[in-house]
Amino acid sequence: MADETPAGNGAAAAAAQAPAQIKMQVLAQYVRDMSFENMVVQKGLSAGEVQPDIQVAVSLDARKRPVANQFEVITKYKVTSKNKVNGDVLFLLELEYGGTFHIEGVAEEQLHPFLLIECPRLMFPFARRIISDLTRDGGFPPLNIDTVDFMALYRQELARRAQAQAASAAPTENVN
Repeated sequence: MADETPAGNGAAAAAAQAPAQIKMQVLAQYVRDMSFENMVVQKGLSAGEVQPDIQVAVSLDARKRPVANQFEVITKYKVTSKNKVNGDVLFLLELEYGGTFHIEGVAEEQLHPFLLIECPRLMFPFARRIISDLTRDGGFPPLNIDTVDFMALYRQELARRAQAQAASAAPTENVN
């Protein structure tokens, strides 16, 4: 006969001490809204000397969906290209790229940063490709935007909120 050892108490104690396993599943990715305006064609700007100055703004939004453990994350990209020579706008691109995620095992206090850092990080290559294709199809060289540091973006937003909160909580002087 083989030796039998009761696994009940030891296994239960080990499972209780192990950290919760994070489960993340991408359920969908989609373009929520997209716009591309080629000002060169619209306004008939001259094709003289062009030195593009490209500005990329990124913003994030996340919300809980009605289904348990499901969240929607939206990354918004606004790309403006201006001519350094005269300041004329060459093109304006706006993209809202969304994803629906099923997330389990993330502590409540870590959920907000997880949604605004990890989820956009997973979606970024797809949004980058759309932006590249859109600029190319719009008559410009393909724009491959630099990788976005979503952790730095999240920290900047926390600092901005803390500063705004401190400013609103500052006592005001009464002058009589």
